[in-house]
Amino acid sequence: MPKLRAVLIAFAVVAAGVTPAHASTAPSITVKQGRTQPVFSYADAVREHVYVESTVDSDSDGKLDRVRVDIIRPKESSPRLKVPVIIDESPYYDNSGRGNEAERKVYDADGNITKFPLFYDNYFVPRGYAVLNVDMLGTTKSEGCPDVGGPADVLGGKAVIDWLNGRATAYHEDGTPAVADWTTGKAAMIGKSYDGTLANAVAATGVKGLETIVPISAISSWYKYQRSNGVVYNFNYMSGLGNTVDTDPDAKCAAVRARMDAEDGDDTGNYNAFWAERDYISGSLADVSKVHASVFAVHTVNDLNVKPDNFSKWWQALADRNVPRKIWVGQYQHVDPFDFEGRRDLWVDTLHGWFDYWLLGVKNEIMREPRADVQTSLNSWITQRDWPAPLALKIPFRPAADGSFGLIPAKKGQTTTFTDVRQSEDAMVADVGTVKPGRASFTTGALPLDLRLSGTPVVDLRVALDKPTSNLTALLVDFGEDTRVDWRRNQGVTTLDEESCHGESTAADDACYKKTVTNLATRPLEIVARGWIDVQNRQSLSTSSPLTPGTYGQVKWETLPQEYIFKKGHRLGLVIAGTDSTYSRETATGANVTIDLSQSRVQIPLALTLLTSRDVPKDTARWQGPQQLNLPVPEENEFF
Repeated sequence: MPKLRAVLIAFAVVAAGVTPAHASTAPSITVKQGRTQPVFSYADAVREHVYVESTVDSDSDGKLDRVRVDIIRPKESSPRLKVPVIIDESPYYDNSGRGNEAERKVYDADGNITKFPLFYDNYFVPRGYAVLNVDMLGTTKSEGCPDVGGPADVLGGKAVIDWLNGRATAYHEDGTPAVADWTTGKAAMIGKSYDGTLANAVAATGVKGLETIVPISAISSWYKYQRSNGVVYNFNYMSGLGNTVDTDPDAKCAAVRARMDAEDGDDTGNYNAFWAERDYISGSLADVSKVHASVFAVHTVNDLNVKPDNFSKWWQALADRNVPRKIWVGQYQHVDPFDFEGRRDLWVDTLHGWFDYWLLGVKNEIMREPRADVQTSLNSWITQRDWPAPLALKIPFRPAADGSFGLIPAKKGQTTTFTDVRQSEDAMVADVGTVKPGRASFTTGALPLDLRLSGTPVVDLRVALDKPTSNLTALLVDFGEDTRVDWRRNQGVTTLDEESCHGESTAADDACYKKTVTNLATRPLEIVARGWIDVQNRQSLSTSSPLTPGTYGQVKWETLPQEYIFKKGHRLGLVIAGTDSTYSRETATGANVTIDLSQSRVQIPLALTLLTSRDVPKDTARWQGPQQLNLPVPEENEFF
């Protein structure tokens, strides 16, 4: 039996296209110590391009749109040595570029790429992978029009997976059929921001052959990207983004952009059919219930571009369905893990192990490692079995009329009132302890122990208005002088001149990229969690329900998720205000907002902490916070 078992294992390895290091002298996919080895020549790799026919006609020209696919693969890849595929589909290859150094595609006289952006090709092709840089429909050299999260975006990428598995047609530049007879059909999709969003979307179609995705700072719901509970971040954003990524003459896709403006519901902020089509958690086009690919998600809790509720909701939906998964949670803004200080080598090795496991069946330890890597502060990282911290408890903190914020409910009849005015976060958190007409503020005493927030706070207020609706902003604030990650400046990192190299190079395409260091700032406070709601959307995102003036209603909503440590000696603060001018373009309603404090609370998920009222001290006098600050506003990513 042992001999038979050895024979069966050897057969399975060969059938998978993976050859043990000692078994062959000819180039073959070779594995040592749980990792594929760089045995193929990068310089001699095949560089080609094809056009895959999709199932959509987004520009209404009467022809199905074709997707441009640029391919680099080992010279030896063929029907006899089939290789898996790593795909980065992007709308940015001819405009903003990819990565911290904004790399674009560079072509030779035959139209083939000589420079593939990022390190994926340099590193993985020598190890027996094909790398595909795919132009999203309506961008770069693909046909059609971008519809920003809609059918063209989603089904174009799906068509590429179908072609790799023999279910779609493709053509060479001269019109002859192109067959992917060099691949196993097993594919991964990876990418940051819009690229990672496309990975989420295609996975949520359930397409066969997509074995794993690595979405980095990616959208799972375009509504969440441009809305928060009815509050609009930007108006006519989707058409503007579509126009930016499409470098063809404006007239070509003007009708598509006009349709997006007509359908996006900017006038109400409500969730409608337009947003359902662009919802990959429970949408009409793609749905998380269809995901069978494993997911390695990366996001940062201070990403105010693709806000972190896009990953937290996606992550929970995957967990509910037991999808195999892994996650890194960082403290930066909109930053790729390749540029997390001190983590580059670990990122490349982890990604390597992940692709080897899911695309080649290599037996390594990647799925036995802790599921979550979490940055808790500065360059401090921990591992844990999941995220949020599995033992986090939702502790109800309660505001009181004297400005305190603790575990004891306010007395019945205590209220506070403010007016919905348009103001910045700076103004909302300045001079806490001073009564101001545009906000209500509350603070604990100096904390006698560290408190670690891990997860999503929930704000639950009983309010009355003198108008049918009001925007509400909730901010959780850490008051205390400290040095923190300065995610507000340059996304949280500074690029150095020194480089590190990952993979093989040619004169046209090197594998070396500049290192980064974390930006730090010492300030007297930090806004930790923030959340917004339009009161008329308190019961439904799809239907507006004005609150009868003068009557109370319960308004409950989630802030953005966070991972943060409130240090001993600091104060934890809550600010409730109206329209936030830092992140929303909406005008204020001018409504007077009355909060019934006895029926209001904020549930804060705290890890491994059992609190009593004695652990959250109350000051005998109203504490006066820092005066007006000019907190840097994160660089406005007009698009992403």
